[in-house]
Amino acid sequence: MDVKVEKLENSKAKLEITVESERFDKAMDEAYKKNAKYFIVPGFRKGKAPKNVALRHYGEGVLFEEAFNILVPEVLEQAYKDNNLDVVAAPDIDLKQIGGGKDFIFTATVTLKPEFELGKYKGISLDKKEYLVSEDQIDEELKRRQNQNARISEAKEGAELKVGDTAVIDFEGFVDGVPFEGGKAEGHSLEIGSGSFIPGFEDQLVGMKSEEERDINVKFPEEYFSKDLSGKDAVFKVKLHEIKVKELPELDDEFAKDISEFDTLEDLKENIRDMLQEKNNQRAKDETNQEAIDAVIENTKLDLPDAMVDAEVDAYVNDMEHNLSRQGLSVEQYLKYMGKTLSEFKDEYRVSAVKNIKTRLILEAIAKKENLEVTDKDIDERMSELAKSYGRDAKEFVKNAGEQTRNYVKEELKYDVAVKYIVDNAK
Repeated sequence: MDVKVEKLENSKAKLEITVESERFDKAMDEAYKKNAKYFIVPGFRKGKAPKNVALRHYGEGVLFEEAFNILVPEVLEQAYKDNNLDVVAAPDIDLKQIGGGKDFIFTATVTLKPEFELGKYKGISLDKKEYLVSEDQIDEELKRRQNQNARISEAKEGAELKVGDTAVIDFEGFVDGVPFEGGKAEGHSLEIGSGSFIPGFEDQLVGMKSEEERDINVKFPEEYFSKDLSGKDAVFKVKLHEIKVKELPELDDEFAKDISEFDTLEDLKENIRDMLQEKNNQRAKDETNQEAIDAVIENTKLDLPDAMVDAEVDAYVNDMEHNLSRQGLSVEQYLKYMGKTLSEFKDEYRVSAVKNIKTRLILEAIAKKENLEVTDKDIDERMSELAKSYGRDAKEFVKNAGEQTRNYVKEELKYDVAVKYIVDNAK
């Protein structure tokens, strides 16, 4: 195989690749074996005609696409490796020569990882951040746990719906007298005061009694996800079937014993304080790290090729599509729900994509320049954390993880080490 590399502007390179005819013919043989069952040649059983006979009947071009798909990925991988090319996006291919018994010749225009000089990353100024836990935060967490452990019972006959109760309702929404999609439900449970419905909806339910019907007038927010409804006046016809009331347990030592391993309410509150402080410390650390990253990005001139950003955006959309499919949704349904087109969504994410790429490239460069290493012990510890988050046994998870997973974790840890280096060397 012969490869000629021409460096172009804007982080691009053009490769002219010549593959020996023998290697291309082998790819044609493999392509025929994969597709022989589809060939019907007079005088032969389906799929049993020799390759040369089948190609005289159909023409050799019928195998070119399959042979191309077999050969080109491995050829490109070899070319990138042999010429130390760090390619960051799919190549543009232009065929020059293809055919049995001939050298296979094509060009590939590729986008390379951009070259850049690191800006200042040592001695940058960072704000010291500290968040202390307030008594209000502890009380709020106690109330949350108190609500979690509340007893729900049906309200007495004739009781009126009040804030904190749960209403079991049927409803149907209308705009200009016409029902709209997604605006109808039966037997829906709604906690009054939760703020989970359109502003004003829950407030107007207060005071209703079981089996009462009422028209609720609301206005959809201007920033509502559905453009068809945003800013529109609507009427919901509501019927209240049942009122469920919440009985809260007393906040005392018995409550602490019932919901935790602590014997007194004070011990429970102290544990909550520690837990909240740990979260606050993590918040301070995350914000400091982000400030450090932002500062180094600001100090570094780094122009990204469009193809690299496009690839990042497409990868994000593909991940989103995979995650949505597990919930039984398509990207189209999700975007319709959000009131956006795919093009609008991609344009919005593009800003984040640019920042994500710059962050990775800069942290990678710092790690390389400062010889920052990640040990096997570091990798095992991070993988143990991952196992815990997945509810898996740590030892088994680490033992069974493939090389690809370990390499991914190693790269992520390199970024962490680089950020720590920036912060440790900051003012």
